[in-house]
Formats: sequence, C-alpha cells, structure tokens
Amino acid sequence: MQSLRSSTVRWFAVGGLLLALWGCGSAPVRGPGEPESAPPAKSAKGGGYYLDDGPGDQVPADLDRVPDAVPRDEPLHRYANRRYVAFGKEYVPMVDRREFRQRGIASWYGRRFHGKPTASGEPYDMYAMTAAHPTMPIPSYARVTNLANGRSVVVRINDRGPFLHDRIIDLSYAAAYKLGYVEQGSALVEVERVFPQPDAAPAVADAKDGAAPAEPAAEGNIYLQLGAFSARANAESFRERITREVAALLDRAVDIVPHQGLFRVRLGPYGSAAEAGEIAERLSRSLNFKPHILR
Repeated sequence: MQSLRSSTVRWFAVGGLLLALWGCGSAPVRGPGEPESAPPAKSAKGGGYYLDDGPGDQVPADLDRVPDAVPRDEPLHRYANRRYVAFGKEYVPMVDRREFRQRGIASWYGRRFHGKPTASGEPYDMYAMTAAHPTMPIPSYARVTNLANGRSVVVRINDRGPFLHDRIIDLSYAAAYKLGYVEQGSALVEVERVFPQPDAAPAVADAKDGAAPAEPAAEGNIYLQLGAFSARANAESFRERITREVAALLDRAVDIVPHQGLFRVRLGPYGSAAEAGEIAERLSRSLNFKPHILR
C-alpha cells in the first residue's frame, strides 16, 4: 500500500470492537502488532507500500468499471459512532444529517487488511468502493475528488482512520485506483458528504407570484434506477454490463440521465409502481442488488 501506511491505524479484529468499549477512553488505538511508524517497503513496480501491503497478487482487470457506491438510507452503527481517542487526540463522530466538506491528503489501504473486520464489523474489501474517515458517520457516503486530475468517485464510509501525518481519508484500493493515485500513494482531494436521492424531486414553484407547484410524476412515467455514477463513462460501462448480463429480463430501454451531479442508469418507463416493482424483484434475483423505483 502507500508509503507511510503506518499513518493509518486500522480497527480490525479486537481494535474494531474496542470502539464500543472504550467510548471516550484515552488508550491509543492501533492494529494488532502494527508499529506507530516504520519505513515503507518498496514494491516491485516502484510505488511505496507499507510492509506487506499493496495492490494484491491478482488485481481485477476491470477496476475502472467498478460502480460507485450508491447512497441509501441506513441506520447508524450502534458502536462505531461513539467518541474515541487515538494517539492522544479525541474524535467525535458526526451522528446527524449535516453537510460536510473538507480538503486534504487521501491515502489508501490494500491486501494487508483485505477480508479483515472494519470499524463497522463488515469485512474490508479492497476492490469495493469504501473508505475510512475519522469522524464521518458509519455508514455514510462521500464524493471524493482528486484535485490534481478532476476525477471523482462516491464511496461508502464503513471504517475509522487515518490518524497520523495529516491524512483526512483512507480509500479502498479500488477507489484510489479510479482516482488515479495508487502509484504515488496519496493525493490532495476534496471530500464532500452526499445523501440518498429522494424517490421524487420536491415540487418547485415557478418564479412568478401565485404560480402552482409542479405536479408529481404521472403514472406511466416510473423508472427503475439500476445505478448512479459521478462519471458518465462509468455509467455507460455499467449500462453495457447490465444489458449484457440480464438482457433477457430487460423489457424496457436502459438509458442514462444526468441528475444533481450524478448520471442515473435507469430502466423504463413503466405504467405503475406495481409493475416496476415486479421487474425489480425479478432483476434482484439475478443481480447483487435490488433496483430502486423512481417516480
């Protein structure tokens, strides 16, 4: 993984559960057997990786096509959002629905932690679109933009860290790969919290006085959202994969529409929510997710 990987302390195994027990304790947090600092070991490809961390022996060839995380409403983790102390500094995670934006250095972590528990208790998947953040809610979602090249991804926050060397967020290998900073190990980024899109956009009044609010979408204009991406190229790749894998189940056109900074991949239109729901159920049995109904 990246140089100065020791700057990011993982919560795995016992460390993750100690969040629940320590509360506002003062014991420093670090992964089992992980030193607070150590010189990085160089990878064969020339990048700096900490100890035995790195990109893995068999990196998937289609990492560019890994879809961004899609924000959805989820209950906050019972323990991972309590205040805690790491290396003498107290952190107070957010537990409300506030907007959040910051700029700073992002790092990434890889095979050394692949499959081990995160602060949420979920196993870390270096090829999924996830991230660790010191104070953002677990779970929550963030759009991360590499300020050097303008690339953006949406990730799901499910872990804690980093804590040293002024890092602000630690991305999965896949997310860092898509942002283009795997080889250098870190990058200057902007992190912005993002929220689930409502099923229906709120009614907006015309600028003229006394204008009536917009009517809700009529029957016959209902779609299934298959995915939402910050980059159109990712949306197009996802559409191609979906149409190839479940072509027999697609009874409507799959299109891409921009919406509030994202590119929605949707299927439809359908005459009613009930009809769309039946298709969503059938698709969910073939896909690893259930499409979302857009009204």
